[in-house]
Amino acid sequence: MALRNAVLAALLEGEASGYDLAKGFDASVANFWMATPQQLYRELDRMASDGLIEARLVRQERRPDKRMFSLTAAGRRALHAFTAESPRPTAIRDELLVKVQAVDDGDSDAVRAAIAERLEWARAKLARYDRLRTRILDGRTEEEFLAGAERVGPYLTLMRGRSFERENIRWAERALRVLEQRATVRG
Repeated sequence: MALRNAVLAALLEGEASGYDLAKGFDASVANFWMATPQQLYRELDRMASDGLIEARLVRQERRPDKRMFSLTAAGRRALHAFTAESPRPTAIRDELLVKVQAVDDGDSDAVRAAIAERLEWARAKLARYDRLRTRILDGRTEEEFLAGAERVGPYLTLMRGRSFERENIRWAERALRVLEQRATVRG
């Protein structure tokens, strides 16, 4: 999937600045698509050149001027074409898992520390997702939200992100227990 499709999907929420999109990526799509602000700004420029988005300049007195981006009809068509394609299966590429694969011939303390770091990262990310979920639901039950919301896609991806981080936590806790037990027996 190209970054442009993630940007097009993010702009379905409405007009946004590059800063707003970067912040939104951190909060709403970081569970399935990562991009640095530099990558995002380069892609916004390409998308504007390709006619998929429009940019308008907003003059500000005490801050630098900013560009606000919105979808064009061509951008909506491109997004619709993308959603009609069959997705490719996901492949995991995770440096930590390579280290875990080699733990028996490497530094198990370093690997345990890396797993513990991943565990804390996953817990923090899950907490952010839970706060976002509370904000999205805004006092409604999940069923009420899903029945009456104008757009449910962002919530459905949030549900997937929460599930992913819960599984990361479960795996990391288990892996740490196994490695601790092995260290105790061998040490």
